[in-house]
Amino acid sequence: MNTNVDPAELAKFSELAHRWWDTHSEFRPLHQINPLRLDWIQGFVPLKDKQVLDVGCGGGILSDAMARAGAQVTGIDLATKSLKVAQLHALETQTPNVSYREVSAEALAAEKPASFDVVTCMEMLEHVPDPASIVQACATLVKPGGWVFFSTLNRNPKSFLFAILGAEYVLNLLPKGTHEYAKFIKPSELANHCRAAGLDVQASKGLQYNPITRRYWLDGNTSVNYMIGTQKAA
Repeated sequence: MNTNVDPAELAKFSELAHRWWDTHSEFRPLHQINPLRLDWIQGFVPLKDKQVLDVGCGGGILSDAMARAGAQVTGIDLATKSLKVAQLHALETQTPNVSYREVSAEALAAEKPASFDVVTCMEMLEHVPDPASIVQACATLVKPGGWVFFSTLNRNPKSFLFAILGAEYVLNLLPKGTHEYAKFIKPSELANHCRAAGLDVQASKGLQYNPITRRYWLDGNTSVNYMIGTQKAA
């Protein structure tokens, strides 16, 4: 039995599973930032014909987009209902070259080490008890010379104000209780996890939001939402 999972987190996302592909639902922010993430990833490694793993894929928003960009994508998650939504969406929209499995990153790392050109793990690390274990599993799963991309939330007063009070309670961008401040991860902490796992941090990017224009964009400010791109030594 995999212990690196919070049953309350799984239950939370399972409750919302049927709304993953509703672009006006609680998952609207994910749909809006998805093109930004995809473009940023492809700036480092064009996805066409690459073997890609999406860890914590949820309803498949990023997995689906990467498959449509020409990658061979495997999405994994432990939330059964979310995975079923992802599979159904792939069938309905005839998304090519994407498959989904209910398996933990650690278990898949033991089964298929060094199997993927690219591994993504977006908005997942802040929902598990042991994020370092996930980082290590991602490093094990990627091929030498391959890329691993993470996104998560910084831990500081500004991120508490914006990501929890603002996003969940004022703007209602996310369901209340989506995030737990204590689980947020500073970029320095994530970088340490990556180095310990044999991943070299190559780049970082912040994600910003204007509640008036409802526009998202990427810049160098990693004080709230941020992504990092890492590479495994060849």
